[in-house]
Amino acid sequence: MRSALVITAAATSLNLHAARPMITDDARIVDAKACQVESWVKGNKNSTEYWAIPACNFTGNLEVSLGATAINEYGHTQNHGYVMQGKTLFKTLEKNGWGIGLAFGNSMQPRSDTLRHLLSSPYAYVPASFSFADDRFVLHTNVGWLHDKPNNRNRATWGLGSETQLSERTWLIAETFDQSAGRPFYQLGVRHWLVPDHVQIDTTYGNRFGSGSEERWISIGLRLLSVPFLP
Repeated sequence: MRSALVITAAATSLNLHAARPMITDDARIVDAKACQVESWVKGNKNSTEYWAIPACNFTGNLEVSLGATAINEYGHTQNHGYVMQGKTLFKTLEKNGWGIGLAFGNSMQPRSDTLRHLLSSPYAYVPASFSFADDRFVLHTNVGWLHDKPNNRNRATWGLGSETQLSERTWLIAETFDQSAGRPFYQLGVRHWLVPDHVQIDTTYGNRFGSGSEERWISIGLRLLSVPFLP
């Protein structure tokens, strides 16, 4: 349902992704005429990232997201990034069924020499989701493309993730994905509904396979979802 941001270890691209805290996207969107806001803090070895991502579904089958991040590198360097995305569904995910959609967007980050000019990195991907055991286990797959403007090259992107229900309000998250050159990343986490379908908190641990402690991270997030209210 959600769009959120992920930044690669080299800060070369920003992409929206699935419901917090997942990076692999799902074949869901925000409810028609409703909105959500996600925010989180991600602590890396040499930096801290602050994120805020609002998203709304104005028409019923098009979720629109617009977000930003501030990245504080230890050493007092601060970077910013922006991203906008649209997401639609070709088949809605149903209990014990499957769903598929399309997401497309553009991530922007300032050039190193000036904040007045932004480097734009367009991307697109197909999210597909598969429900098992009455939605107690859901598998997500992504296949996509990213034009890495800072490095002036095209990249294939992919993700494989799962949601496993631990209790009525708590879910285990596990995934692996690749949005940059080199070995894939992985992430493990837990999401918990304080108020079902409206207020969620989460935490994750992630790293790149085989990288030791250099690229690991920990995140803590908050997700707020509204009831339908848009005209």
